[in-house]
Amino acid sequence: MNKLTVVLGDYPHAQPLLDADVEIADHVVEPVEVRPVIGAYRRMIRDLEFDVCELAPVSYLMARQEGIELTAVPVFLNRRFHHGDVQCAAHSGIRVPRDLEGRRIGVRAYSVSTGVWVRGVLRDEYGVDIDTITWVVDDDDHIEGRVPSNVERVTDGRSLGELLRAGEIDAALTGNAGTGRAGAPRAGWSATAETEPAGDDGPYPLFPDGDTLAVDHYLRTGIYPLHSLVSVRSELVARDPDLPTRLYEAFAESKRRHLAARPDWSATPRLARQAQQLGTDPVPYGIKSNEASLDAMVRFAKDQGLLDAAFPTDLPSLFAPGDYPDA
Repeated sequence: MNKLTVVLGDYPHAQPLLDADVEIADHVVEPVEVRPVIGAYRRMIRDLEFDVCELAPVSYLMARQEGIELTAVPVFLNRRFHHGDVQCAAHSGIRVPRDLEGRRIGVRAYSVSTGVWVRGVLRDEYGVDIDTITWVVDDDDHIEGRVPSNVERVTDGRSLGELLRAGEIDAALTGNAGTGRAGAPRAGWSATAETEPAGDDGPYPLFPDGDTLAVDHYLRTGIYPLHSLVSVRSELVARDPDLPTRLYEAFAESKRRHLAARPDWSATPRLARQAQQLGTDPVPYGIKSNEASLDAMVRFAKDQGLLDAAFPTDLPSLFAPGDYPDA
């Protein structure tokens, strides 16, 4: 039996696999806990430290472009909407998306998934010239060397939340992508609830009706932002070409077993809410059922200078050869 070290975030729908209730033929899963799991991304990309590891999708694409020996299976464990993720400074005067042009906006790192999706939506849906915005960051990108000239690094140790409350940046993304934490991912690093008062006394959302706009955008475009995929060291796939298919089957079965016990997604309240909003599975696996989202992700990453124009757009080529029926 071959051992597979596996690093995933805290997903109840993947737990049966980690608990060995779901098996992978000829392999034994050895879970490795890294919290926050974002801390494992850089270790996987830079050192290939694990056999199987959750990764941010854009970081994975950038790693492929750099020739890093990683491949992936189309298992997308986490999804989120983002219209509600832009908070504006109290006295910024920002009222509509085009007011963001020429301003300073905080985001953890330029290539962070939420940033890629937010910038893409702002440009596509609202005509915002995102190249006129100064993006203020307080952490490194997992893949270095792709940061455009309109990115500025915080150098005095203050958090993006502090800068937003002080009015030294005009807006910022929330949660792990911005004001919900400070500094690079490390032990004890986690998102915290923003408690600043709304309106004139504190930051306020660019889109007060963000959930409604996000669902409307999904219904019109089919784009449902991806936030994680499952990467595999390419060496393992070369040695066992059937491994990607077996991994995919195991993740799909793990989700099925979890849903048999918790069909309402109640173990993950955010996904339960998204399931109600969508009226369907909030974390669909496979390439075909995710075409619109994958196409948008590649397009947005190219538009924002994270991928070269020649980066392939053939979706199956982004993943290890395998059998991936929608699941």
